[in-house]
Amino acid sequence: MSRIDVIKNNQTRLNKRYKELIEQAYNFRQTDSALSDISEFRAIKLLNKLNRLKYLAREQSKATP
Repeated sequence: MSRIDVIKNNQTRLNKRYKELIEQAYNFRQTDSALSDISEFRAIKLLNKLNRLKYLAREQSKATP
């Protein structure tokens, strides 16, 4: 498995988890605002990781002829 494939697999896994956390934050919004904030914070951290992986994938695709 090439490096770009590993990055893409990680992106897919993290994107799925990000969507779950955003949905969870939305669902908790009305009942428990503290849990909603925690879920949203975790989602933001994951989004940061996704952005870094997107950058790495871009760099890897440029480097590969």
